[in-house]
Amino acid sequence: MGIKFKSFSSLLVLLTTGIVFPAIANAETPIPNYESTSDVFERAYFRYDRNFYDNTTPQRQLDSFLGSGSLLRNSFPENEIARDAQLVNTLYRDVLTQQAMNDPYLRTPDLPNPYDTSLLMSPRLNANKLKVGTEFRFGSSLGR
Repeated sequence: MGIKFKSFSSLLVLLTTGIVFPAIANAETPIPNYESTSDVFERAYFRYDRNFYDNTTPQRQLDSFLGSGSLLRNSFPENEIARDAQLVNTLYRDVLTQQAMNDPYLRTPDLPNPYDTSLLMSPRLNANKLKVGTEFRFGSSLGR
């Protein structure tokens, strides 16, 4: 009887602590008007020439055959694809510029490679000096 009472009391203690001290989950608040990079590329890719399922409607079939489109742009498929490609290219260049031009410093060093340095740049010879042109200090096993 003592063993059963002990397991029952431990179960009761676990249940009461779960009720008295509930775990608080912090949900991430969504950022308004935020689109991921892949969503923006997807939207740009299908801006003028829609996907297959939208292109099979009779209206789109007639538009792609006659090229009526709007006043300034025709709707021939090859021209729509060219406009989509131009938009994706512009977006791609903008994303690369944003990624590469935000910070002038490269904060992570390259992977170790035995063929990309000379003996003058060796960490064993220059343990306490900065590598020329970077902000990195080579770690040494000696105390400072």
